[in-house]
Amino acid sequence: ASWHLMMSLTPSRGCLLDLPWEDILVPHILCHLPLQQLLSLQRVSKSFQSLIQLYLANMRCFDSSQIGPAIPRAAFVNLLKDNEVLQQLALQNCSDWLTDRELLPVIGQNHHLHQIQLKGCAQLSRHALVAISLSCPNLRRLSLAHCEWVDSLSLRSLADHCKALEAVDLTACRQLKDEAICYLVQKCSRLKSLSLAVNANVGDVAVEETAKCCPELEHLDLTGCLRVKNDSIRVLAEYCPKLRSLKVKHCHNVAESSLSILRSRGVELDVEPPLQRALVLLQDVVGFAPFINLQI
Repeated sequence: ASWHLMMSLTPSRGCLLDLPWEDILVPHILCHLPLQQLLSLQRVSKSFQSLIQLYLANMRCFDSSQIGPAIPRAAFVNLLKDNEVLQQLALQNCSDWLTDRELLPVIGQNHHLHQIQLKGCAQLSRHALVAISLSCPNLRRLSLAHCEWVDSLSLRSLADHCKALEAVDLTACRQLKDEAICYLVQKCSRLKSLSLAVNANVGDVAVEETAKCCPELEHLDLTGCLRVKNDSIRVLAEYCPKLRSLKVKHCHNVAESSLSILRSRGVELDVEPPLQRALVLLQDVVGFAPFINLQI
């Protein structure tokens, strides 16, 4: 299929490969093909292999999910060995084998990265985050969800060197406590999106400091943060006028008395008002939603 697609782009005279590679083929043609098809084209001929290698060396975005359900370790290393211009790196399908040994060379030679996705990459270590902080000063978005190796020292390194961060996902980074989160938000005051979900060590101190340090905050995920209480939600409402969504499901100490302030401002919440919740439960029990005269 890839071969027929490429041949359909061949000029009526001459060969496709006669077109300027860096000026035409790489930026205007190859960029529209799925990565998996590009890798298949390497087997067509030595010339195509050279062309694809040139493309890989100039690729701005690498997403492992485009290759398939799994990418071999050796393939990953070979694909990115010559690339020094990456801007986005997403490695969702590499958790079974990705370690510091494979990741650190890629990070070390790509200083223009502004978006990194490492969700679920459990075999990395704190050295990976330190390397990211030292090599990627322009980083804007970082997902470390379910990376339990993230600790307070590596997060401090990130905060010290990546102050332009706008979105950080620390879901289930269970080593982190209030102190580490406070340090992050104090240094990275441009944050617009932050997830602290599924972390029983995070409480009011971290939420209040986030509210006071990050006035641009738009999205905050506190799902399952059992130590968060009403007081910090009120501080959030006071200091974050741009807040658009807040997740507090399973935060059993957060009540409607604090959420109603945000609800009245149109902030999207993941918990229903008490009356609506009661009606849903009642409908589940009796099989219909009763008419209730709220004026009584």
